Amino acid sequence: MKRNFIIPGLIILLCFNYSNLTSQIVQKDVSELQKIDVIEHLGEKIPLSLNFTGPKGEEIPLGALFKEGKPVLLTMAYYECPMLCTFVLNGLSKGIADLDFLPGEDFQMITISIDPGETWQLAAGKKANQTAAVGKSFPEDGWEFLVGPKESSERLANALGFKYYYDEERDEYAHPAVSFVLTEDGMITRYLYGIEYRAQDLRLALLEASEGRIGNTFDKILLYCYHYDPEAGGYVIFAGNVMRIGGVITMILLGGTLGIFWYREVRRRTRTADEKHA
Repeated sequence: MKRNFIIPGLIILLCFNYSNLTSQIVQKDVSELQKIDVIEHLGEKIPLSLNFTGPKGEEIPLGALFKEGKPVLLTMAYYECPMLCTFVLNGLSKGIADLDFLPGEDFQMITISIDPGETWQLAAGKKANQTAAVGKSFPEDGWEFLVGPKESSERLANALGFKYYYDEERDEYAHPAVSFVLTEDGMITRYLYGIEYRAQDLRLALLEASEGRIGNTFDKILLYCYHYDPEAGGYVIFAGNVMRIGGVITMILLGGTLGIFWYREVRRRTRTADEKHA
């Protein structure tokens, strides 16, 4: 199912027309906004055969970063973006800092530049800044920052439904604020919008993408109790499932209580019978 979304946070930035947010402002022609969009491709797979360059100058097939048992949190940005990309990446860093899942251990993070002119040195610098902003240690390859040719980034963006464009007058890219959650084999399971990422939303999206293979029993119960609400822009309580769990817990408690009473009654009758035969 495909659905069109215009990012509320981006609209706010455009409407307020702050002078220091020029990278995401289209002042002359409202029709330019139609070039910035997200068309959801939930359930579809991205091309994992695409090649990019890593932060050490090495060539990396995208599929090599998708590892068995680990969902993937992917973003498309560019490293010299003067404003919005930094907001998105900082939001991710903060969300991951508050999350007890670790990149590289429980899931994989990938950020790919949409600017074919950017170098792997820029990717390395951005990686150092963003991983430091997380504020806790995790494997070096847990969050990879890549650059690559225009053909690769465009094919990936098209597969994700990520619509952006290059503003020649400003020499900048205009794009939506969104992150993508994928399964270990590259299937898109969730779109997370905006510049703030709550740890709970990240947790539930990753649990969903892993089909419960990461996390503990409580996480699986938590995932059952929540569902993603596009209107709310995050995960909300699913009352029906909460009531079902509540009913099951009630039955277990009731059954346990009755079992205790039954056990005590059996013991009482046994003692009474023994006393009569004594």
